[in-house]
Amino acid sequence: MITGNIITLNESKNIVDCIKSLQQVCDEIFVIDSLSSDNTVELAKEMGAIVIEQAYLGDGIQKNVVLKHAKNDWVLTIDADERLTPEVIQEIKSLDLTNTPHDAFAMKRRNYIGERWIKHCGWYPDYCTRLYNTKKTRFADVKQHASVSASNLHKLKHDFIHYSFENIGQLFAKPDRDFTGRAAKILYKKGRKAHAYSPVVHGLSAFIKKYLLQKGFLGGVDGLTVSLSAGVYAYLKYAKLLEFQRDPSVVEKEDFNKVW
Repeated sequence: MITGNIITLNESKNIVDCIKSLQQVCDEIFVIDSLSSDNTVELAKEMGAIVIEQAYLGDGIQKNVVLKHAKNDWVLTIDADERLTPEVIQEIKSLDLTNTPHDAFAMKRRNYIGERWIKHCGWYPDYCTRLYNTKKTRFADVKQHASVSASNLHKLKHDFIHYSFENIGQLFAKPDRDFTGRAAKILYKKGRKAHAYSPVVHGLSAFIKKYLLQKGFLGGVDGLTVSLSAGVYAYLKYAKLLEFQRDPSVVEKEDFNKVW
């Protein structure tokens, strides 16, 4: 049997459909909520999920909170804006998790902007290891971009869906998510240094990688927009890091103990 795991913060518009998706393959579902101010918790409880309220600890650490509570060895972790497809549901149901030699399974993730599936820019196939045996592995205890490291990974044939952004505008400024400021703070705390050309160099490099190397040019306007957003993100991250280094007044106003 499988334990479902979702970490949330103000996900009232997504949580019901996410839980419904996991209910197709999981016999228990946990929602680890980062003190939402909307009705995410109430909706999750109404759907039968077990809710644990925990101030956000960072990506991998938060996802591992479930390990203290899950009754099953196998955990399937997805985000609130992700869904299992009917095809991957059937594939998961067909697995013999009791006797499998594998310690984890990865699925191909389809990333969407609105209702548009983005197939280029490195967005597909975006393999993510989400079903894993907690007796053998887990998410890395890191605060950003955590992943599961498996010694005997198997890639499933079918996809799951990620409703990444509601529209193009969110690529550049997703509500309530200061991703570039967060990233710059992390670099600053690690002692990373930027120079005057760092924002341009990193921004241009990120754009070239997405648009040329990962064939974003084949994706039309969406491919170009995704590539530009990657460049803007990298540019702003290093511009903010440079600002921290050069302007003490900005640093004084930032709380570096509250990156998340």
